[in-house]
Amino acid sequence: MRSAHIRRSVVAVTAAALLLTACGSGSDTDAEPVANEATTEVTAEPEEAEEEPGEEPEDADGDEEETEEPEAPAEAVVMGPGDNSERVRELQARLAQVGHFAAKPTGFYGDMTVGSVAAYQEAHEGLEVSGTVHTSTWEHLLARTTEPTHDELFPREQVMGYGDNSEQVRELQARLGQLGLFDENPTGYYGNVTVEKVKAYQRSAGLEVSGTVYDDTWSALTSATTKPAREEMYVPVEVPVVEKETPAGLDSRCMTGRALCISKTTNKLSWVVDGTVRTTLDVRFGTEEYPTREGQFTVYWKSRDHHSTLYDSPMPFAMFFDGGQAVHYSENFRQNGYSGGSYGCVNVRDREAIAALFDQVREGDKVVVHW
Repeated sequence: MRSAHIRRSVVAVTAAALLLTACGSGSDTDAEPVANEATTEVTAEPEEAEEEPGEEPEDADGDEEETEEPEAPAEAVVMGPGDNSERVRELQARLAQVGHFAAKPTGFYGDMTVGSVAAYQEAHEGLEVSGTVHTSTWEHLLARTTEPTHDELFPREQVMGYGDNSEQVRELQARLGQLGLFDENPTGYYGNVTVEKVKAYQRSAGLEVSGTVYDDTWSALTSATTKPAREEMYVPVEVPVVEKETPAGLDSRCMTGRALCISKTTNKLSWVVDGTVRTTLDVRFGTEEYPTREGQFTVYWKSRDHHSTLYDSPMPFAMFFDGGQAVHYSENFRQNGYSGGSYGCVNVRDREAIAALFDQVREGDKVVVHW
């Protein structure tokens, strides 16, 4: 059938070609038929092969269609920024156990907690660094920490402690004085004496005996006492009037060079340069048990912010001249006057004056202690 169809097509095309040739010659003369491309046998294109039954069609590229794998479900959030709960407080306490939270737990998930969580996640491989606590982070943290104690969840805060020097320490001492536990004049310095007095109060109040004032100790003490009056914090003392020493009364050893000329008769220190008195200050000496030694000495060491480790006492602007004896400022002298004494040092009660003198005196300058 297909061959017959092709032959008919060839005949038709040939006839059409002959007809077109006759019409286009423009001649009255009969012409021989001329073969041309139109007379060439036309070969029909083969029909597409039918698909075999049971075969699936391929795509244009001959590749089989790829199938997408389903996405994993999103991980659940346990805690995140803005949360405020006891579980957040537990999170903060657990992070503190592993060194990733230095602040006091609050229960609020703020910027500090976000940063701490992110730091923990970054430190452990396999955790997404997001700053948010997903299930994997929480389980990871639980496995590496223990149940926080009450003190970890609600840590005490230190209010005052050894070495502090402030008005609040003076108030502490005055409040302890109201309870008969501090029988000295308040000084504002938290030394060994204050530590022992605080321990005595903590024992009597049933608190942990540490000698340090935490918030629980301070709360209990302020509830048991009243706000101290200024006279309780700054006990007034009588300061005796001492006549000024004249240059004529100076020891002869002070009249040459640079000398700290200290008179036990007048309780005065004179700063003398080449026989001229530049400064005169009130001074106090050691007690009978700890006398200040007389004689001529030399300033061998200066210590601006000195603190005595032997007597646990501040000795600012100290100028040492003989062993442990020195000229220095005394807060106790400023408050209590001549009613007390030192452990052998020469005390000065005018802080501004001795601060200025400290800057003028040099190591190697002469010190004369005399009657």
